This record gives sequence, C-alpha cells and structure tokens, in this order.
Amino acid sequence: MTLATSCGIQPGRAADGPSRLLLWGGLECTVARLHDNYRNQIEETGHTLRIDDLNAIAATGIKTLRYPIIWETIAPDHPDVCNWTWHDAFLGRLRELGIAPIAGLVHHGSGPKYTNLLDPAFPDLLAGHAQRVADRYPWIEMFTPINEPLTTARFSGLYGHWHPHLHSVEAMLRMLVIQCRAVIVSMQAIRGVTPHARLVQTEDLGKAFGTPPMQSQADYENERRWLSLDLLCGRIDVNHAWYSVFLSAGICEAELQFFIGADCKPDVIGINHYLTSERFLNHRSARPAALLNDSVPSERYADLQAVRADLPLNLLGPHARLTEVWQRYRLPLAITEAHCGGTRDEQLRWLMTVWNAAVALKQDGVDIRAVTVWSIFGCVDWNSLLVEKKGAYEVGLFDVRSNPPRPTALATAATALALQGDFLHPVILQPGWWQRDDRFYESAATARLLASPTHDTLHKNRTAVIAITGASGTLGHAFSRLCAARALDCEMLFRADLDIADVTAVEALLCQLRPWAVINAAGYVQPAKAADNAQRCFRENAAGATVLASVCAKLGIPYVTFSSDLVFDGLLGRPYVESDSASPVCTYGHSKADAERQVLAAFPDALVVRTSAFFGPWDRYNFAHTMLSELAMGQRFSLSDEQFISPTYVPDLVNTTLDLLIDRTTGIWHLTNQGSISWHELALRLAHATQLDPTGVSKLVGNEVKITALSSERGLILPGLDNAIERFVEENQVAWRKSFVGVGQAARPHYGN
Repeated sequence: MTLATSCGIQPGRAADGPSRLLLWGGLECTVARLHDNYRNQIEETGHTLRIDDLNAIAATGIKTLRYPIIWETIAPDHPDVCNWTWHDAFLGRLRELGIAPIAGLVHHGSGPKYTNLLDPAFPDLLAGHAQRVADRYPWIEMFTPINEPLTTARFSGLYGHWHPHLHSVEAMLRMLVIQCRAVIVSMQAIRGVTPHARLVQTEDLGKAFGTPPMQSQADYENERRWLSLDLLCGRIDVNHAWYSVFLSAGICEAELQFFIGADCKPDVIGINHYLTSERFLNHRSARPAALLNDSVPSERYADLQAVRADLPLNLLGPHARLTEVWQRYRLPLAITEAHCGGTRDEQLRWLMTVWNAAVALKQDGVDIRAVTVWSIFGCVDWNSLLVEKKGAYEVGLFDVRSNPPRPTALATAATALALQGDFLHPVILQPGWWQRDDRFYESAATARLLASPTHDTLHKNRTAVIAITGASGTLGHAFSRLCAARALDCEMLFRADLDIADVTAVEALLCQLRPWAVINAAGYVQPAKAADNAQRCFRENAAGATVLASVCAKLGIPYVTFSSDLVFDGLLGRPYVESDSASPVCTYGHSKADAERQVLAAFPDALVVRTSAFFGPWDRYNFAHTMLSELAMGQRFSLSDEQFISPTYVPDLVNTTLDLLIDRTTGIWHLTNQGSISWHELALRLAHATQLDPTGVSKLVGNEVKITALSSERGLILPGLDNAIERFVEENQVAWRKSFVGVGQAARPHYGN
C-alpha cells in the first residue's frame, strides 16, 4: 500500500472514496511578501527548529499532512541555487513515521524575489521548482502547487494587502491566470517523474449574500468565487459568464484555451472554509466595516460577516458550501482547512461543526475524503492578514508558547477523530457563537430571537455544568460573566450554598450537580488582615481548597484552584517561575502555600493557578479603579518604586484558566499579564492610558526591593501588560465618561469584497 492509498486516494482513480471520513492535518505555512519583506509562518510558530513536532503529530493518529516545500524557502535568490537541508531532515522523518505529505509549493506567496505574480515566466519557474521537488522526493504522491490561487489574486491584486499590492480587477485576473497555469505546468512536470501524482487543489469558496440593492454585487462575487476551479477544470469557454470579462482584462483567447486543453482537473478539491468566508453586503454603509465596492468605485457599502446577519442558518456553513461544490464539479472533496481562532470551547465546536457536516455529506453519497485540522501549531497575525506584525497568536492543536509545544483539547479531539471518527466533550453540547442569539449585528433580530423557543430550550435543558465556588467575589463574578459569554453552563455557588471545608456537604452537592469540572474561586481575600484572622484564613484558603480537591479526585472531576504571588518572599532578585520553592513571610502567603501542597497531594491532576494583583472592568474593588478614582478627584499619593509585581487583567486570567481546564492541564501554572512593574510605574501607566494628570503620583522611597512578580517556565500565555491596560481602559471608558473623567473570532478576517 502506498502512502496515497492509505490517505484514501487511489492511484489512477478519483471517483471512489474511502469507506470512512479521514482526518488530515495541516501546518499554517504561508510565506507572504509584503513590499520588500517576507513573512514565514513556519518560522514564526517555531516549527523549523523542532523536528520532534512530527512525533507529536504522529501520536495523534494523523496519517496525511499538508506540508510545506515552499519555493521561496528553498531557492530564494536563484532557481538553480537550492538548499534542501531542512526539508531532507523533516520530510525524511515524516516518511519514517508513515505520514503522507501533501506538498505545498507556494502558499499565499508571490514567489522568490526574482519573480512575481504578474511575471509571464512565473509558471515555468514554479514548474522547475516542482520538478526538482519530485526528483528529490519521488515518494511524495500528493501536491498543492499553489494554495488558494483566487484568494491570493484577490488579496494581492485587488485589495493590495500582499505583494505586488495592486488594486484592479485586471491585475487580479492576470494573477489568477498566471497562478492556475503554474499549477498545471507544475503538475505536468511532477507527473513526468511521478506519473500517478495527485493534485489536491485548495480554495476558499465563501458565498456572498446581501440586501436587495446589493444583490447584483453579491451575484458578481458569487460568480467570481468559482474562477480558479473553473479554469483548472477547463470550464471557461465562450459560454462562460466571465469569458468576456477575462478578454476585457487583457487575457487573450489562446490563454483561456490552454486550460480547456490541459486536462488537469483536481484529483481532490480542497475547500478552506472559515467563519468569515461568507459575507453579507449591506447597502447602508453606516454599518460596521464599510468597504469600497471594487466594481463601482463611487458606491460604498458594508461588507459584513454573513453569520452575524439575520440569515437562515441552513444557508450558511460548510455543509451548504460543500454541497454547492459537489453539485458543480462532481469531483472528490476534502475540507483542507478547519480552524477557528478564539477560546478553546469555540475551537472545539467549530471543528465538530465542520466534521459533522462532512459526515452528513458522506452519508448522503458525496465523495468527501477528509477534514483537515488547521493549523496544528497555530498561526501568527492572521487577524490582520499578516499586514501587522504584532505577534497575535492563535492556538492550534499544540500551543507553541510552551516548550515543547503543549497539546490542547484540540489535539485530544484530533486523536479521537483520527482513530475513532468521533469526539465528545461537555463544551460541544452547547452551540458555537455562530449559532447563538447574541451573534447578530441587528439588535432587533437579537431581541426577537432571545424570546424564541430555541433560546429557551438551550438555557432550560442544561446538559453539563461547571461548579464554581466564590460566586460573590471578583473571580466568581468574572467566571459567571465569561462562562455565559462562552455558552459554558455553570452553577455559581455562594458561601450560603456550600461550606467548602465540609467534606460531607461538598461530596453531597457534587454528587447532586454532577459537574464536568469544579473551579474554586472562593477563599479569604484580605492579605493585610489575615494575621488577625488566621484561623479563618487557613480554613477558607487551605482546608476548603483541599476538601474540594479530595472530593474531585474521588469523583474524577477536573479541578482548578487559585494561589498567589505571596507564597514568595520577593528576595530571589527575579520573577518567580513554577519550580521555585515557596517562601512565604505572611499569614496569607502561608495559607496559600499550604493549599498548594495539600491540594496536589490530594489530587495530583488538579490545576493550581498562581496569579497576582487583579485589575478588571467589572468591579471597583481593585487597585486600578481606586487609584484612578482618587487621581481624578485631585488626590495625591505615594507608591513604592521598589516593590515589583505582575498585574493580572481578570478577563485574561479567567478566559485562559477556562482554556487550560478544557485542555485538562494539571500542576502549578503562573498566569499573569507579561511584565514586571512597580506599583508606582503601574499607577503612571494607568494615568497616562486614561489621560489623567500623573503628577499626583509620587515615589515612596526607602523600602526594601522586593520582586514578587511571576514569570513562567511552562509558557507565557497571557498578553502583555500594555495590551491589558489598553483593553481595561476601553472597557471602562463609557462608565468613566459618565463618572469621574472624560477619556476616550482563523479563524480569518475578510478585508475586502
């Protein structure tokens, strides 16, 4: 059996699929040129330095992998000067592991610097690279010479995001023809070496909808979306709706005739479908994200996510789009990218939405081969289509912010789908945000649907809950709020509901609730008063946390509790990491250190989150609110510039803790916003961010230097402090304007029509 046969692609046969749906994998491997600079996603996610990544992929059961053999990385300066060192090692390891690559040669790129998407020589130059790849790796049987040629032509030639940054239909169509010709001549070159090589051609085929005045524009875009596949299938002849458009753009008849006679239909059509792929065009340009109509420059309209418009859900999504592709081409299909940025629950829900759509289509007789989990090691800055370099990381099956990359719940899901064809987790029992009532742009539609039976049913028939103690506190309130936003059902437990230090009461309640996870956000929270209330402090912080841990261990329930930077004395001279020994000097710190030891002894698979110096948007019981309020009223105060902390934005802490809980992460983890700062400097940054006069903040001198700031050896996974402060101010600016001071999802954006 060849590698291609094991992937459900029979040499010489394209019509008969495997008996069951397969799971493929993919790495975000874009090498895009922006003006004179190149961005390489394989480098930015660190995969180039980690050959052991391939062992981790193999452990999931994935047997087919979209993998880069990118032209720009092998022959960047001259087509005859090639460096194969990295590819020899990594592709050799893939072969040893029995993983079949789908070789990608250009991925949203414009080629090395000696060519571009408007170069008539581009096709033959790429074909030369393709032949060299086939000669060097004759065992590779599946190829994607160019990923998403129409998408790349739009983003490079129509919207100007990527090189050569043009803005015309003519440029877009010329780039499209050049790329599609390059696909065909590259496959011809490859098949000269490997006759049974298969073409897996990918494209994003989102659909446009619109208000009645925008219907003609929607129709235009819906015809345009087929152009790359129609070219490759030889369908653009004199009867095609776009034939005359090509001619008007300067594409001659002989160039179009080349595709008709090439006989190079894809062996598999790969659809890359994102939540932002489908658009809703609204003629009322006051709506968000107003964009310029490329065909009528004088007309402006809003180009919106269709899933956020009031459209029937059965018109949207992977099932509807794949059905259209099947009906048009009747060629084998695969979903070649299934990715959603955002929280872990939404990522899991989207993966299962795509998987279940493919399963349903296969049961209906559609020849769909696989779903591809994308991207395995995440992606960087795709929220701006790579045009901004801010390091915005979206997690994949593995989180590369840990070393080695940490498997997430997506890796668990992938393993289950690859080996068993199904995956279950409590969070996927609730709908994704794209199916919930709060997704709409239009408030009227939201109000109408909020009263619908569907909404009522979702909230009355809770299938699985998270039990959360400490409902009245800062953390408890934040968990309640963010669990609701993420459609994670929770049972909020107040002190009157449960004495967490009473083992009998805890076991009885957990047996009654049968939660799938327990979060302990309760405890004694006044460090300055702890010495005067030591018995209560230890009972609530240590004994209660330990009782919950022991009962969760007995019942097999995932459990997380919180600790503090005050388990350290601050004398180490640097921020503390997880493996540093606790060295508390105050009663509160001793209670938290005892809790850590006892919780992990009672339940080694518990998650203990150490954090520090909360500030958040939803209550006023924190330093940030207090300081800003007093500063706005003209008060003056002194703060230490010698005590260093790691402030933590509560929404970041809560969202990340929920992600780690879903991932079944265990042990101690430090979660704070990245950065070590003194109390004095923090006050200055907050003042500047809110446009308050900082002169009321002075330094308190003469204190001993102490650093209780937290860093992490397990992974710095919260955003930086400056980013957190910016969002804190944005969240609160409306309330502040009224009170004490007048201050101002890859999944993938659209950025154009």
